[in-house]
Amino acid sequence: MIRVLVVDDDFMVAKVHSGYVNRTPGFTVIGAAHSGTAALRMARDERPDLILLDIYLPDIDGLTVLRELRADPATVDIDVVVITAARDVDTIRGSLHGGALHYLIKPFSYAALRDQLDHVSSLHRKLERLSARPAAAQHEVDDVFSGRPRRTASLPKGLTEQTAALVRTALTEHPEGLSATECAHVTRLSRPSARRYLEHFAETGQAEVRLRYGGTGRPERRYHWRG
Repeated sequence: MIRVLVVDDDFMVAKVHSGYVNRTPGFTVIGAAHSGTAALRMARDERPDLILLDIYLPDIDGLTVLRELRADPATVDIDVVVITAARDVDTIRGSLHGGALHYLIKPFSYAALRDQLDHVSSLHRKLERLSARPAAAQHEVDDVFSGRPRRTASLPKGLTEQTAALVRTALTEHPEGLSATECAHVTRLSRPSARRYLEHFAETGQAEVRLRYGGTGRPERRYHWRG
């Protein structure tokens, strides 16, 4: 479970963003801070895995918070996604140089934040796999540094975001891949419905199809979530 600290001076905005995080599989909010000072204190005390960091804070700005996080050995490894209404180049550059994983401009949809959270989760999985090896190959390093969130594709008519999220979760929880029949069993959808969502993910590049041969007849299509 990836533990998240939400930082925003607006209590209602922090509540909305916390709701977005908590509805995303694999993530949980461990607290909300409404000032830069509180954010730094909670980061040191709670040691979250990820901070959603606003820039406009009442005491010290988010860029200062980011620099102090990176200067403190206790918080230097915490991932940060900047979420702000600031669009100026200096703030964007400061976030990039401060080591933010991404920069999300307010207001944004749940789908937009979900893309960023999926990216964070993917990075954690990749680094965990690499940590079990004595050394990484260049293509594995390239994969870590080049992997960026994919824009969420709009769903075709007849498909819903709620069911898409259900199928997406099933795929991410089964790295060995799922057939349409297996996905239908896991999600309790009909096989034709499960297949429609799986094919949508494959067509939009969010999932990969691999053929499994065995016995007679056509090969089985197995779907693997990318990342």
